Amino acid sequence: MSIPLHSDKPRGNLYIHGIGQLVTMAGPVRRGREAMNDIGLISGPAALVIEDGVITYAGSEKGAPARHGFAPEEIIDAGGNCVLPGFVDSHTHLVFGGYREDEFQWRLAGESYMSIMERGGGIASTTRATRAASFDELYRKSRAHLDDFLTMGVTTVESKSGYGLDKETEIRQLEVAEKLDREHPIDLYRTYMGAHDLSPEFRDRGFSAYTDFIIREMLPLVKERGLASAVDVFTEKGVFELEDSRRLLSAAKEMGFKVKMHADEIYPLGGARLAAECGCLSADHLLKISEEGITKLASSDTVATCLPLTAFSLRDNYAPARRMIDEGCAVALASDLNPGSCFSSSVPLMIALATIYMGMTVEEALAALTINGAAAIDSTSSIGSLEVGKKGDAVILRYPGYKFLSYHFGVNLVRTTIKAGKVVYDYSV
Repeated sequence: MSIPLHSDKPRGNLYIHGIGQLVTMAGPVRRGREAMNDIGLISGPAALVIEDGVITYAGSEKGAPARHGFAPEEIIDAGGNCVLPGFVDSHTHLVFGGYREDEFQWRLAGESYMSIMERGGGIASTTRATRAASFDELYRKSRAHLDDFLTMGVTTVESKSGYGLDKETEIRQLEVAEKLDREHPIDLYRTYMGAHDLSPEFRDRGFSAYTDFIIREMLPLVKERGLASAVDVFTEKGVFELEDSRRLLSAAKEMGFKVKMHADEIYPLGGARLAAECGCLSADHLLKISEEGITKLASSDTVATCLPLTAFSLRDNYAPARRMIDEGCAVALASDLNPGSCFSSSVPLMIALATIYMGMTVEEALAALTINGAAAIDSTSSIGSLEVGKKGDAVILRYPGYKFLSYHFGVNLVRTTIKAGKVVYDYSV
């Protein structure tokens, strides 16, 4: 099953000129090693032409084709500033009920994950709040978060379920995401993640029985309703361990889903190795990935998605991005927006952490947030780079060069966000 990235949304005709640096990210998809530093840079003055939402030219302004028969709805002078592809956030838990602000303070005070769980916190707390939330409440809250994403240049977001852990609420989460997908400028790639924790209804029967329920009842229902393209699982010691994860991913693939995995976040269980063996689109978190896991990912088509905001929030070690890139892994960066371990969608902070603490160059961080992020949601044919035939998703910065993204760290540098040739956010307005 493949759900296209939203061809029925409004499309624009746009001509951008006076570009100081044009970061096209043209070239190979799923890139690691030296290829992550090749950002397809075109020095200005450059131009970008978008017709009916699709890029028809990206290059030197002098070489831009005469706009014969092309009547742009809008002409933008970039003023010598940098233009780059719209960012792709390939890992979020966008739709959820409630918040966990008290829990965050407990953690800052030194409480352990287990003690917070004993207080009724953790995923169980959000599950209760999400089950109690109405469709409209979930929709309004999620839409507000998407509006925040737009201000930071994010044009595509992956949205996971996983805070219902029952049939009704999981479906409601996915239906909220489906409506947002139709009505909000940002494109949403929807992922079913009922395997996020043990459902309370299965507390006495355990993870194996709950995995059977997901395979038998939930996967066919999600597929029948066309609510998700992918299935994700939290593969972790004491949660969905390797055997149950393999069973679930195999069943999902047989039904036509793409598969993804939360892997090696807390304990080096071997999730990255399993993700590579199962052909997952991505293995995410990877804070405790082993050398074998890095080698397996490097020799596979599975993207290694790092979530530095979560490590920062948890005061944990960061995923070994430098090591993974050098070994040949295609590394992506994503926010992991969620109400517990990472209540943040800050692209500026993500870039700062990646370049200052994870050993990534700013070029690698850009590749990780664009073309490799697109690979992590199987969408490189339509997004992730500014190339002819792809969606006109672009960002105009408030500075002349892309290196300001790490140099002027922690500050949102986005002047304008463009989605399918339409201006959807403008800092100056």
